[in-house]
Amino acid sequence: MQREEMSEATESKALQRLVTDLSAAHGENLESITLYGSNASGKQTDAHSDHNVLVVLRRIAFDDLRLSQKATRTWRNAGQPPPVFFTVDELKSAADVFPIEFLQMEKARNVLYGSDPFEFVEISRANLRHQTEYELRTKFIQLRRLYVSESLSVANLSALMIDSFASFAALFRAVLILHDQESPVLNADAVRRTVSLLGLDGTPFEWILERRAGKASPATESDVNNIFAAYIAQIARVIDEVDRIERL
Repeated sequence: MQREEMSEATESKALQRLVTDLSAAHGENLESITLYGSNASGKQTDAHSDHNVLVVLRRIAFDDLRLSQKATRTWRNAGQPPPVFFTVDELKSAADVFPIEFLQMEKARNVLYGSDPFEFVEISRANLRHQTEYELRTKFIQLRRLYVSESLSVANLSALMIDSFASFAALFRAVLILHDQESPVLNADAVRRTVSLLGLDGTPFEWILERRAGKASPATESDVNNIFAAYIAQIARVIDEVDRIERL
């Protein structure tokens, strides 16, 4: 389904409908609903930005999932991603497993209903370093593997880099936090700050950003392959840097 680019008015109406539908479906079982990520920061986002929602329930049984399916139908029909569901206890106990995801939620969030779900969640630096390196290496290996099948197509190889950009930007935020740096909400800012901090070559990242913004000039097969080579080289440098961070 083609995702809608929401205007401010449409976004507000859609979120209000989602809150109303979830509240009606779950009643007292509903603890909180939170919009998180770049769209919760109040800053302008690009066309690739989703409206991410965290729903916290007191319990999640099979019937609760069925109720959620019906309550989120209008939201999903608008092309928005389905909400992430946690119980209150899961949210507290899973911080050691999902430190990056929870930091993203904690960094930029707008509580739409109920209490702040991150009021009592603690995130370990050691767990953050471990997940950051694991995710970087996993995505790096996947990117390298996919290159083999996409390298002869300018469009496919460009799309591969563009599609991977947001995932690496999220991980770069974690790298900044591990270096005790401010972690920007927007992907472009997070990547540029990481480039500056680690002394990376920002050329491949700027090339991708131009294409995400639809401002790119035509590129040849050789051009795109050279950019990809620079892209993975800089990501490898980030991985090496994370690997050198003291393991607590």
